[in-house]
Amino acid sequence: MSQTWFQHTFSRKRFRTRNQATAMAILGVAVLLLLGGLYLSQVASFAITNREIEDLISRRDQLKRQNEQLVGEIASFRTVPRLYARAVEIGFRPATNSDIDYLLIEGYNPQRELALLETTAPSQQLEAAPVYAESFSGWLERQFTLLRDQFESFGE
Repeated sequence: MSQTWFQHTFSRKRFRTRNQATAMAILGVAVLLLLGGLYLSQVASFAITNREIEDLISRRDQLKRQNEQLVGEIASFRTVPRLYARAVEIGFRPATNSDIDYLLIEGYNPQRELALLETTAPSQQLEAAPVYAESFSGWLERQFTLLRDQFESFGE
């Protein structure tokens, strides 16, 4: 009995050409739906990534604007009138002639002429550099002669 059931289930009569075409159409639709779903998931992923990139770019631009604003504030704090006012606030005052002490140093002459120092002693004169008199044509001729000598030595 089991053998007849098996043959009856998979017999050629029951699976006709029309049923095969229907099965292929259903399989094709399923594959198209699967590919469409994959495509839509990729597009959604790209859209999410692009939105995140736009958010990051806007955040970067905002940080750059804040940075420039802070640089401007720092520059305003470094102006001479503001520094002068801050120095007065913490107790500094302009120096007067009675506040300045002058020091005299014996032997110091601010009007002296600059003395030139000799870098090498006369006894340690450098030897003259050798004169380089080789030309390209002389070098090329020497190389050609060496190559010709090598070819002539092959025959010996």
